[in-house]
Amino acid sequence: MKKILIYNSGGGLGDSIQIIPLLLSLKNHFRRSNIFYLGSHSNHFEGKLKEYNINIQSIDLKIKYFGFRWWHLLFASKRFKEKYAIKFDLIIDLQSKFRNSLILKRIPHEHFCSTTFNNLFSTKKIKYKSINHIENLSIFLGEKINTINFNFNKLPKNLLNEAKKLLPKNNYIGFSLTQGNNYRKKSWSIYKFISLANKSLIKNKIPVFFIEKTHEQIIDKIKNQVPGALFPETKSELSCPALVTALASRLDQAVSIDNGVMHMMGLANIPMIVLFGPTSADKFAPKNNYTKILDSKKIYNTSDIESISVDEVYNLI
Repeated sequence: MKKILIYNSGGGLGDSIQIIPLLLSLKNHFRRSNIFYLGSHSNHFEGKLKEYNINIQSIDLKIKYFGFRWWHLLFASKRFKEKYAIKFDLIIDLQSKFRNSLILKRIPHEHFCSTTFNNLFSTKKIKYKSINHIENLSIFLGEKINTINFNFNKLPKNLLNEAKKLLPKNNYIGFSLTQGNNYRKKSWSIYKFISLANKSLIKNKIPVFFIEKTHEQIIDKIKNQVPGALFPETKSELSCPALVTALASRLDQAVSIDNGVMHMMGLANIPMIVLFGPTSADKFAPKNNYTKILDSKKIYNTSDIESISVDEVYNLI
């Protein structure tokens, strides 16, 4: 496996952050291999996520939303051969849409690993056990790939020092309540977060809210109702997802909805309580031993995240 291509169709920061353990695990397992990345959207690892130092080679076919248009089927192979004289030993398809997989398979390869349509496109017809990409790839290759999680201590020193300056004490509990993508309602009421933060204050925990500076109204509302709440991102001239991970490493625990910040905090490998409604906890929740999940679909048989009560979250805290 000298040349490996990973295809990621997700466009959000969270979609990229979520595959960081997979990238690290592959780089550890195939240490002499060249690992390439192809996305349907811009490569966040070279942009907003560059401070994580993933250092993965990018494939750019100059085709916007690659895999999401049927006409890509006609140009994928030709465009690739024009720009890159490469035949991949392995292509790893991280999504499950028929059209995307069909188009992706036009790129020259020896082996193709995909769960789409019950393994229809894979070059080896095996049964996958889960939606865990590392487990599935181990089955496909017939060799154990050890999971390598992100080590926040390898973040740039200036970010770790900034986090320690902004959160110098102990007993912090983090909260993330805003969603980036509004196509599905994933937010839990701000008033429930305020109630939860005040309950935490009574137990001598310091509430830390992860909210971008642009959400001034939300910040002001929380400041007025949660005395002592901290908003570290508003106190720093630095601003990047890796700073959020560095700040999260200073927390005792965190509570979050399913959003990009949840994934950033998850890389700090801290105890988390994550709330799910319309989206899949199995697919998107942080994969570590410290995460507790409250999923309205499983608890109340509804995708309405508001059905989860403050007390249910507080009891887990």
